[in-house]
Amino acid sequence: MPVKLTEVARQAGVSLATASRVLNGSSRTPAAAIADRVRAAAEELGYVANAQAQALARSTTGLVGLVVHDIADPYFSAIAHGVQQAALESRHQVLLAGTDIDDASNSPGDAELAAVNAFISYRTDAIILAASRLITEDPRLTKALTQYINNGGRVVTLGPSAIPEARVVNIANHDGAAELVGTLLEQGVRRFVILAGPHERNTARVRVEGFLERLHQEGLEPMAVVHGSFNSQGGFDSTMEFLNSLKSPDAQTAASLTSDGDSPLCFLAANDVMALGAMTALRSRGLRIPEDAQVAGFDDIPTLRDHFPGLTTYRLPLEEIGLMAAQLALAPSAKQASGVTGSVVLRESAGKPGAIPR
Repeated sequence: MPVKLTEVARQAGVSLATASRVLNGSSRTPAAAIADRVRAAAEELGYVANAQAQALARSTTGLVGLVVHDIADPYFSAIAHGVQQAALESRHQVLLAGTDIDDASNSPGDAELAAVNAFISYRTDAIILAASRLITEDPRLTKALTQYINNGGRVVTLGPSAIPEARVVNIANHDGAAELVGTLLEQGVRRFVILAGPHERNTARVRVEGFLERLHQEGLEPMAVVHGSFNSQGGFDSTMEFLNSLKSPDAQTAASLTSDGDSPLCFLAANDVMALGAMTALRSRGLRIPEDAQVAGFDDIPTLRDHFPGLTTYRLPLEEIGLMAAQLALAPSAKQASGVTGSVVLRESAGKPGAIPR
């Protein structure tokens, strides 16, 4: 049976109220000698403090909820690492929930709503929504989070959302995408297929807008804009959809993609995992990267160092983004965070000098 607080109080020779003040974190702390005696008794008996009692005493649970889309996605794991680092520094623990579980019986948004409701029931001090926000938020989610904020909770999103009073970490998705295209244009790439991800997700949509705006400044249009899932399978399927639209989709050489005098064709993905899926699709058709087709992504996820050829991408400081989100979530009077920018990284998959066949 778990050791009760009354047993600790009896062992230490103090009142139940005094033992509670020491072990549950009340601001009314007894004298040091008494507090040491209570802690010694608790350790000797193996007492574990009740989290609900601590929350009542401190007016805080010491918990922060983090909602990601796919726990296995290196993008989210890097952000989660940053969140955890900041949370530990402020003596908080992170509760993590993923929303990518495919359940045909549930409507879109059910998994995220269930995670948020669970965090609210645990009285977390803050909730961080790391997944890309929808153009139109689920009204059930908006209602739940609005009430949570009105009751003193704090909500942080990565990128703007329609959730009233949510704090925002702004990320240079549009400008970064435009910068990536501009750098590739400088390297001689003029033909692009955009693997756009889901249009209803703000991150994918804004990045694609950045790609297109920079192309239009040069009077260029992409050969195709293909929408799909915002993951590796989505990148694979979108690439195959484009290849299958060609006159010779079964060609085992680059002849279906290039002709004499053409600039390289670059598959420009809205994130890195889609780009990796695109590379798999191209190889499945016997196409070489970068000799026959090039690929670029966005984010610079940590696992890219394990892939060959190296992926050209727009690097975001992912752990720093998680750190900023947690700091914004856990400081009651924190000011709005400044925007997060990144930089283009040219690697062998596209645009790197010497990588484009001449």
